[in-house]
Amino acid sequence: MELDKKIEAVLFWKGEPMSRAKLCDIFKVHLSVLDEALLKLKTSLENRGVVLQENGDEIAFGTSPELSVLFEELQKEEVNKDLSKASLETLSVILYKNGATRAEIDYVRGVNSSFILRALAIRGLIQKEIDPNDSRKLIYKPTFDLLSYLGVKSVEELPDYMETIKVLNNTTQKMQEENIQTKEKEEESILNQNTNQTDGGDTQ
Repeated sequence: MELDKKIEAVLFWKGEPMSRAKLCDIFKVHLSVLDEALLKLKTSLENRGVVLQENGDEIAFGTSPELSVLFEELQKEEVNKDLSKASLETLSVILYKNGATRAEIDYVRGVNSSFILRALAIRGLIQKEIDPNDSRKLIYKPTFDLLSYLGVKSVEELPDYMETIKVLNNTTQKMQEENIQTKEKEEESILNQNTNQTDGGDTQ
């Protein structure tokens, strides 16, 4: 499959901005090759409902400016809808942790939350912020409008706060430990491959 189509699939799956450096790392290509594929993708999206947006080094999908009126109407309709079970699950994680990454939310829920997060952001219930500990990540936080709607001044006033946050913290801690183990296994595998290649070279 061509690189531009792979980029399209990854951006669609990710559902949030990605840096050029990250895309280069994923596809193991030089920046010039990536930019060429991005230009091809941007050209293929001309006169379509979806556009490729660039903000500095970051790339993301957006909607065509020509459809702004349509989306204003859809947004009003969306805001007036009742929250689905999936939306409530996602909001609960964000609320009780007072900010969570998409990876944490996905891990707790067990499914991809990209579209749910997008819908909640459109409704003004959550907002995205740069992770202060890692500028490559985004943190989803509750908005003041959401807290006002729930009638609480802070997340600590939420029902069963201490018990719930303890469970969530244990769950996300487990995710971090699994990520570390996965990374260690990958590094060990690479080290073994390099060792085998070196040993093979010595015996020839």
